[in-house]
Amino acid sequence: MSPAPSRPPRLRAVFPVASRAEARRIGEILRKETIGGILLVTFAAVALVWANSPWADSYFALRDTEIGYEPWHLKLPLGDWAADGLLAIFFFLVGLELKREFVAGDLRSARTAVVPVVAAIGGVAVPALLYLAVVGASADEASGWAIPTATDIAFAVAVLALVGSHLPGALRIFLLTLAVVDDLIAIAIIAVFYTDSIDLVPLLLALLTIAVYGVIAQLSRRLFHARPAAAWLILLPIGFVAWALMHASGIHATIAGVLLGFTIPVLHKRADRADDAGPGLAELFEHRFRPLSAGFAVPVFAFFSAGVAIGGVDGLASAAADPVLVGIVVGLVLGKPLGITAATWLVTRIRRIDLDPALRWIDIAGVGVLAGIGFTVSLLVTELSFAAGSGQADHGKVAVLTASVIAALAATMLLGARNRRYRRAARSAGDPAAEMDRASGN
Repeated sequence: MSPAPSRPPRLRAVFPVASRAEARRIGEILRKETIGGILLVTFAAVALVWANSPWADSYFALRDTEIGYEPWHLKLPLGDWAADGLLAIFFFLVGLELKREFVAGDLRSARTAVVPVVAAIGGVAVPALLYLAVVGASADEASGWAIPTATDIAFAVAVLALVGSHLPGALRIFLLTLAVVDDLIAIAIIAVFYTDSIDLVPLLLALLTIAVYGVIAQLSRRLFHARPAAAWLILLPIGFVAWALMHASGIHATIAGVLLGFTIPVLHKRADRADDAGPGLAELFEHRFRPLSAGFAVPVFAFFSAGVAIGGVDGLASAAADPVLVGIVVGLVLGKPLGITAATWLVTRIRRIDLDPALRWIDIAGVGVLAGIGFTVSLLVTELSFAAGSGQADHGKVAVLTASVIAALAATMLLGARNRRYRRAARSAGDPAAEMDRASGN
């Protein structure tokens, strides 16, 4: 009797238990993003109420007020300053996080990177296809195909932090890594598909300025480590010039923020690497500037972007009948979890990779539901897809807000139930932290 064929060895688990340093970093991000997510929702709610109040004219007058220097083509409405300018701060942090993940994080290894990368691709492709299936690939509304492909990391992580105190650390790392890759895809989509024309001279000057910025950041790591004000006095003016030139080139100016973030060094110079060297410059900048992004830039953008005049019951009925709204809601609420879960299942089967032993597929599905919170980037893509003030643009924004709320509530229920199960399991195992939770009434 011939021996049974041996089963091919499986690779190591996806996102095994993280190191203490990585766990502390993830926890720090979770705490900051919780506050940022609350501010984001608050500012968006204020804008929505104001835009539908008897004083709506004052809101739109404020949003359309133009300021800036006309000779440099920078006399823009406040709404555009928020979308093009303030969001560049958000995308600068995205650039920092992307580089850190590729240089020193989970994406530096092909074995751990393949799953979140494929999951993010699935979470982009399926919502886009569902949107096109609803509106029709040849219709005018098809230009909004990218709206349901984005994930708002601030909002999503805020929800996870509020309901996921006992969820496995591997699940949190999976969400963050997935969102980072999702942001990278969104950046590529904005740069490639939402650029009508390119002026090469400003673009080349912008790239040259970014290169100068990077050289200074690389050569002056110790200075920027020791003196926080030096970044404001030296790097900020250069970064603003790069942003203005990118804006003049025709490419969306937020791309400048990403490229500037890519230039910041992640690791110390070889001579400075020691156990007590502290965090690298990219991590230090992320720590310093994230409050500016989460506490000001993104909420202000949400305030100027989320203000949509719904028009009462008739307006809601009109929006609900618009294929744009249906396509976005279907893409975010159904397409995101379907694409992420299916892509994760497929790649783990093909590559013979096990999930972390602490995870279940329902947890992955919960992250997929959570990723359906589009908000910031989806609102930005809505503004890039349709003419400002058009019915499609307004309906698109209503759809993004509606889908994000539905996804947040659904994820809260699903992951909240999973969190309670993990908490009971921890108590049964005699986890001291769970005992402290029980004593405090949590």
